[in-house]
Amino acid sequence: MDENLLLELSNYAGLASAVVLTINFFLGMLLATAYRINRFWKKLPVKLQQLDVNSIHYYTAYIAWILVLLHVLFLLFDKTSKFTLIDVLFPLNAPSQNLFVAFGTLSLYAITVVIITTQKVIKRKMSFRAWKNIHLISYGTAILFVLHGIFMDPHLKNGQPDFFDGEKLLLEFCGLLLVVASVIRYRYYLKKRLTTA
Repeated sequence: MDENLLLELSNYAGLASAVVLTINFFLGMLLATAYRINRFWKKLPVKLQQLDVNSIHYYTAYIAWILVLLHVLFLLFDKTSKFTLIDVLFPLNAPSQNLFVAFGTLSLYAITVVIITTQKVIKRKMSFRAWKNIHLISYGTAILFVLHGIFMDPHLKNGQPDFFDGEKLLLEFCGLLLVVASVIRYRYYLKKRLTTA
């Protein structure tokens, strides 16, 4: 087996999870708005309008979470990385870029909390406001995860990121989309608040 194969697989799993998280983020934003009555939504093909956005949002969260776990597992099994489970769970003394590893760790914790609190048995025991506030963690989570991907050296040698590398450009594009979407979502919230006031 190629010495760097597991590290590469870890990188690809992390990259894929960032893309899926971005998609999940957009779907969550749609669900938080009255998207079905929006004129742009009504102009979409009928087949797209009939999609069960809630189910897709639900499953993309699980897919992203599994990809994040694979990202970590591949890293731990790669002997050249020198990462241990403690380094991943408590990255204060991580062998490489502990601040950006911490971003990834916080993202993993946050995604896990959001998924756990979305389970029907747990969600029923919470007030809607408490559930919503926990769910809002996803805004920071997605951005932290993208920053983790942009600034981490994929070779774990503390190298400076090449912001024009294809993988980094993809992550930067995801980050830009997340920021723009967050601004749009916040403006929608303000507009709705003014309308109801």
